[in-house]
Amino acid sequence: MTPLDDAPATLAPLPHAARLALLRAELARQDLHGFLVPLADEHQGEYIPPSTQRLAWLTGFGGSAGLAIVLADRAAIFVDGRYTLAVRDQVDAALFTPRHVTDEPPRAWLAEGLKGGERIGYDPWLHTRGQLAPIAEAAHRAGAELVAVTRNPIDAVWADRPAPPTAPAMAQPLDHAGVDSATKRLKLGQDLAAEGVQAAVLTAPDSIAWLLNLRGGDVPCNPLMLAFAILDSDGGVDLFVDPAKLDATLRSHLGNAVRLHPPGDFVAALEALGAAGAVVRVDPTTAATLILDRLEASGARLSQGLDPCLLPKARKNPAEMKGTRNAHARDGAALTCFLHWLSTRPPAELPDELGAVARLDAFRAAHGWYRGMSFDTIAGFGPNGAIVHYRATPQTSRQLVPGNLLLVDSGAQYPDGTTDVTRTIAIGTPSPEHRDRYTRVLKGHIALSAVRFPKGTTGSQLDALARAPLWAAGLDYDHGTGHGVGSYLCVHEGPQRISKIASTVALEPGMIVSNEPGYYKAGAYGIRIENLIAVAEAAAPVGAEKPMLGFETLTLAPYDRRLVETTLLTPDERSWLNTYHARVRGVLTPLLPVEAARWLEDQTAPL
Repeated sequence: MTPLDDAPATLAPLPHAARLALLRAELARQDLHGFLVPLADEHQGEYIPPSTQRLAWLTGFGGSAGLAIVLADRAAIFVDGRYTLAVRDQVDAALFTPRHVTDEPPRAWLAEGLKGGERIGYDPWLHTRGQLAPIAEAAHRAGAELVAVTRNPIDAVWADRPAPPTAPAMAQPLDHAGVDSATKRLKLGQDLAAEGVQAAVLTAPDSIAWLLNLRGGDVPCNPLMLAFAILDSDGGVDLFVDPAKLDATLRSHLGNAVRLHPPGDFVAALEALGAAGAVVRVDPTTAATLILDRLEASGARLSQGLDPCLLPKARKNPAEMKGTRNAHARDGAALTCFLHWLSTRPPAELPDELGAVARLDAFRAAHGWYRGMSFDTIAGFGPNGAIVHYRATPQTSRQLVPGNLLLVDSGAQYPDGTTDVTRTIAIGTPSPEHRDRYTRVLKGHIALSAVRFPKGTTGSQLDALARAPLWAAGLDYDHGTGHGVGSYLCVHEGPQRISKIASTVALEPGMIVSNEPGYYKAGAYGIRIENLIAVAEAAAPVGAEKPMLGFETLTLAPYDRRLVETTLLTPDERSWLNTYHARVRGVLTPLLPVEAARWLEDQTAPL
C-alpha cells in the first residue's frame, strides 16, 4: 500500500508537476528507470473510460491518441499531426517535451536519453506487440530493457482514480441489427473451423457488441460494453463481463450458447486454451501483449490474423444500411436547423464556440431517437479551426465575430445509425483566400464522392483524388481522408480507410467511410468538409471489363454557397453539387420547420 491509498477522493487536484514527481518516486520503488504511458485501456480502444485515462491524468493532454515516456530526468509526449497544436496548449512543455510521433518518434528520443542497464516499465495490458517492438529495439540498442509491470505505477499514485464503469448493457433489436447473433456466431465459427482454428479471442468491445447484438454505456460517445470474449468454432461464446451489467432479460437474449464469466476469469481461460494445445486466432493489432504472452506461455498455438468480426461488421447489411440512411436524414435536419439558426444571428448575438456546441446538441436532442454525440463536437472559430481535433473549453472558447470561418465537426448516435459530418461556415463575408481554399477542398471532396473504381481497390489508392486540387496549389492536410464508421457503434471503425498510409483492405459494398479533406492555416483558420459515404455497386459503362464500385453519399446537409468560388469548378463538379443540393432539399424539407425549410431552399438553389 502506498501512502496515498487512504487519501480521500475529495482532495484538490494535484498539479501535473506533482503528479510527475509522484510517478517518478513510485518508479524508484519498483526499481524502474522509466515508464511508458499510452492513451489506452485493456481493449486498445480509442474511447476509454475515465478510470483508464492515465495519460490525461499525468499530462493534461485531452486528445484521442498519444504516448508519454517518463525517464528519471526527462519526459516527452508523442502525438500525431492532429494534435501538434493542441498538445502545446494542454501540456506543460517544461515537464513533457512535445514531439510528432512520425517525424520525431519515440525510438529516436529514447536513443538520446537511455543509459545501459536501465529498466523501462510498461503495462502489458496497455500495449500491443507491434507498438512495443520499436521501443524495445531502441532500448536494446542502448543496453536497456523493457520490463512488464504487474501493477501499473500510475494506479499506485492516482489517489482519486474513478471506479471502473458499470453501465447496464442493452440488446440491439433485430430490425436494426439485421442478422441475429446465433447466425453470426455460427457463420464465424464455421469460418474458423475451416481454417483449423478452435477459438478466437475477441478483445475489441465493438466486435463483441456486433457479434452478440449488444450495446452498452461504458465509454464516452460510443455505445459499448467493456468485455472480453472467446468465440469457439462451434459458435459458442464465453463472455467475460461484470455480471451487474446484464439483467435477466438480456441473459435470455444471449441464450445458452453464450456462457457468462466474471472478468477475473479471463486470463485463466486463456491458459486453459493453451493447456489444451488449441489453435487460437488473435488479432495482434488490437490484442494486448499480455494476452499473446499468456497464450504462448501456456502452450496455445497462435493463428495471428484479423479479428474475425472486423470485415463482417464493416460490410453493413440491408437493415443496417436502411437504418443509417434514416439516421442521416434526421441528423441532417438537426444540423440544418442549427445552420439556419446561426445564419439569423446578428453580430451582437453570435455565440462563442461553446454556445454553438450547446445549440447544435440541443437541436439533435430534440429528436427522441438521439442517444448522444458520437464524439465531442469540434467547433473551432478562426485560429482554433486550424487545430484539427480541437475541443473548446471555457479557457479557449472564441467568440464568433464577422470576418472568419467556423469549422463544425460533429456527429450523433441513434439506435439505427452513427453520423459524422463537418461543415465550414463563413461568419460574415469570407475573404478571397477563404473562398479559394474552401473550393479546392470541395473539389477534392467531390472527386472522391463521384469516383468509380474496380472491385479490389483500396482506400489508399483513392486518397490522392481528394488531395489533388490542394496539391495543385502547393497545399495539403496532415490527416487521413476517410475512416470507417459503425452502425450504432464506433464512429471510427476499421479495417477500411482512405489515407496516404498503405492499406491492403479492399473497399467492399456496405462499408461506410468518411470523405473529409481539409486545409488548415495555423493561427488563422481551418476548413474541412465531411460526408459519410457507403461503398455500393456501380453501373459499369459500355465496354467495361471489370465490375465497378462507387459511393453513395449518406450525409444530408447544405454546403455554404458563400464560400464556393464557382469559377474554380468544372461543369461536372457544378452539376454534382447542384444534384446533391437538390437531394438534400428533397429529403430534408418535410422534416424542417417552415422558416428553416425556406432558408434551405435558398441555400440549395442551383449554382
